[in-house]
Amino acid sequence: MVYLLIILVNMSVKVNITSKGIQKVLKNYNERQAIAEYIWNGFDANANTIHVDYVSNPLGLLTELKIADNGYGINFDRLTQKFEPFFESEKSIQIVAPKHTSKMHGRNGVGRLTFFTFAHDAVWHTTYQSEQGFHNGEIRINTGGLNNYSSDFSTVPSHTGTTGTTVSFTNLKISQQDIETIVLPFLINEFCWFIELNKHKNYAIIVNGEALDFSSNIKSIEEFKLVYPDTAVTFKIKYVHWKENLHKELSKYYFLASGEEIYKDYTTLNKKSDDYFHSVYIDSDFFRDFDFKSFENEGQVAIFGAAKSSAEYRFLIKALAEYLKSKRKPFLKEYANNLIQSYEQDGIFPVYASEREKELRKPPLVNLIKALYEIEPKLFGSLNTDQKKAFVRLIDLLMCANLHDKIFEMFKGMIELDAEEEHELFQLINDLK
Repeated sequence: MVYLLIILVNMSVKVNITSKGIQKVLKNYNERQAIAEYIWNGFDANANTIHVDYVSNPLGLLTELKIADNGYGINFDRLTQKFEPFFESEKSIQIVAPKHTSKMHGRNGVGRLTFFTFAHDAVWHTTYQSEQGFHNGEIRINTGGLNNYSSDFSTVPSHTGTTGTTVSFTNLKISQQDIETIVLPFLINEFCWFIELNKHKNYAIIVNGEALDFSSNIKSIEEFKLVYPDTAVTFKIKYVHWKENLHKELSKYYFLASGEEIYKDYTTLNKKSDDYFHSVYIDSDFFRDFDFKSFENEGQVAIFGAAKSSAEYRFLIKALAEYLKSKRKPFLKEYANNLIQSYEQDGIFPVYASEREKELRKPPLVNLIKALYEIEPKLFGSLNTDQKKAFVRLIDLLMCANLHDKIFEMFKGMIELDAEEEHELFQLINDLK
């Protein structure tokens, strides 16, 4: 019996995505997000260095853009999975960061087709390693046929080589100014927390030969240790206060063991509507066999290792929550002053009948608004101009009528306060009498 083995090395494949699906991708992606996708693809392939190189003509228009990584490359046997987006729904193509791990940010398929937001043609030159050696291949796609890709992996495997992928984009729609004023600042905010997470591994994004400077987004950074006294378990802490938001990543705790991320979760002060962007990196051998999920279900006990119900973990989270609150206070005071300035400029405060009345009523009103903002910024985050005026003038009228107890009850019902904050608010309002 004769067996015939046919190996297909040159091929053209229609990608499983309709024009409608592509239009949805166009709606959700822009050039900044698309370029970030190719960088995430490199890190997802276990690269530690991404090179972004571009060339512009005398008019400032880009003539070439390349994004190269030193990851494990694209395996030809898995090419279909890499370049076929199997989903069509708008929900499934939204850019959402993983919830509890920093691995695998790239979206299968769709992310690789987003180049049409900034270029007409894309070519992937990739090298991956198998038992037979190093394989070189090429994949091509253009905007005229986004639902088709052609590939060539006909090169004979070599015993020597280096894995990695370089994507070359041509017929570009963006300028050097777009790259330098829009894309690079976006990349700094997108990857700063990730580079800091992997700093000990020397992760880097190199742009035209120079490492992208992520420190430009750092407002402050502190390192210290927390030790649980009963068992001497030590936690090494690195706190970073960022100047600008981290896009979909938000503010999180990163739990590590010997520098390797085990788990991540939102901090207690995440999404408080106050622009307090921060990351907390916590390294301890305590997390090596830690069960982060057992405490989520009531009554479930971790079989191996410690869990969130452990005394050490409770000590850690309580200490960090208090630490973050202490770091946030001066930040909120600064922003409370900015709030008052904006209220002055927008005419939010009441117009008083006389200077004497203004001197008596406005300072206590301003102090109360600043204090309320420091306790709960969300109260002021989503109000339009008319709502701000109504809100401020209601407080002013209640104060003028000496109904301070009603003010306290009103805000106690509107915002969630811990015992310390409730006492602080009560004392503040009483002092205004």
